[in-house]
Amino acid sequence: MARDGSAYICQICGAVHPKWAGQCTACNAWNSLAEERSGGPPGGLAVSKATKARGLSFETLQSEEVALPRVITGVAEFDRVCGGGVAPGSAILLAGDPGVGKSTLLLQVCASAAARGARCAYISGEEAVDQVRGRAGRMGVSDASVKLAAETSLRDIVDGLKREQFDLVVIDSIQTIWSDAHEAGPGSVTQVRAAAGELVRLAKKRGVAVILVGHVTKDGAIAGPRVVEHMVDAVLAFEGERGYPFRILRAAKNRFGATDEIGVFEMGDSGLREVTNPSALFLNEGGERAAGAAVFAGIEGSRPVLVEFQALVAPSAYGTPRRAVVGWDSGRLAMVLAVLESRCGLGFGQRDVYLNVAGGLRISEPAADLAAAAALASSALDTPLPQDCVVFGEISLSGDVRPVSRMESRLKEAAKLGFGRAFAPAAAAELGSMPVTGVRRLAEAIERIGAANWT
Repeated sequence: MARDGSAYICQICGAVHPKWAGQCTACNAWNSLAEERSGGPPGGLAVSKATKARGLSFETLQSEEVALPRVITGVAEFDRVCGGGVAPGSAILLAGDPGVGKSTLLLQVCASAAARGARCAYISGEEAVDQVRGRAGRMGVSDASVKLAAETSLRDIVDGLKREQFDLVVIDSIQTIWSDAHEAGPGSVTQVRAAAGELVRLAKKRGVAVILVGHVTKDGAIAGPRVVEHMVDAVLAFEGERGYPFRILRAAKNRFGATDEIGVFEMGDSGLREVTNPSALFLNEGGERAAGAAVFAGIEGSRPVLVEFQALVAPSAYGTPRRAVVGWDSGRLAMVLAVLESRCGLGFGQRDVYLNVAGGLRISEPAADLAAAAALASSALDTPLPQDCVVFGEISLSGDVRPVSRMESRLKEAAKLGFGRAFAPAAAAELGSMPVTGVRRLAEAIERIGAANWT
């Protein structure tokens, strides 16, 4: 049984249990319950028991106050993902794998924003001030007027931010901050919830934009309680595949801008460099395109992006054929293979299938169905697609090729990069941006690929 004033809290999902158990009944995680004593309110710093309720005052939707302008950091890719700059009074959670470059990105953002006149503070709970200065020197931003501090006490951080007014504050990271109102250790569900709640309240009251750095678990989820993601105004994910120099900043939630927007950076010796034309980064340059490759004209947020799908279909050496996919949904691959077999007569039952999105980018939109199918058919039939051809379109279970959104933007981006034709739904042929081989059914597309008929 738990002692008085204590409970067992799951460190994965935050569920509260009256007594210890080997498995959390909410998320089914094993050995995740830890005893935590409650020494204050669930939201953050301790308050007096004699505090009286102030009552609730209502206001109308109309306001005579002029909205404060956004903080333009000067890092265009970061501003794009945030919706055109950082909104005053907003709270942003930035999460990513260890070593992906979260601290480097935010120090670069602070330095760039300070150069444009913004009052910025960088508070680190993981590094000493001298370590941050050393990183700034390697990045070439040591002359920026950014206030630095190394602190993990929530009370000291809040008091310091109340004494001085800032436009942008970075807390690196939320898992290292602890409140003396709770006896749980730093990084626990209770401490993360308390620290995040207090810092979000501070951002709303004083109109300062606060960026919280968050750790991720081995499964890729943000560490700590999910309630933190609901507290903040925006959740940004900083992603990067090992072995690739580029990094992708993706918005999963944004109250002040579009979701699914991406910013592309390239990691170098002196920090992160913005990639203004990501299509050129993800495409294979030079040489004839081999069989099994298809260039997909996709949309990431508001930006058209071209990326290469690579497929390999080979005889299986074992009784059970392999299905391996990188950068695309494995369930979507299974569906496309089933449609190719049942509607187009291509057999994959005794063949291994490998599908890869070149460059490590992850594609999630259904418009990539036709590009994946074209790459698979090209490899199975050993017939390469034309060098100057892009492919896009959604495939239904009946074998129809369905139109997708923003087809004209996809074609214009392809034309800008030197592509001269497209393999797409029939409705795209009416747009006139470039010659389009329109197809209504997948079987028609496979027949054209096998006969090398692109007219």
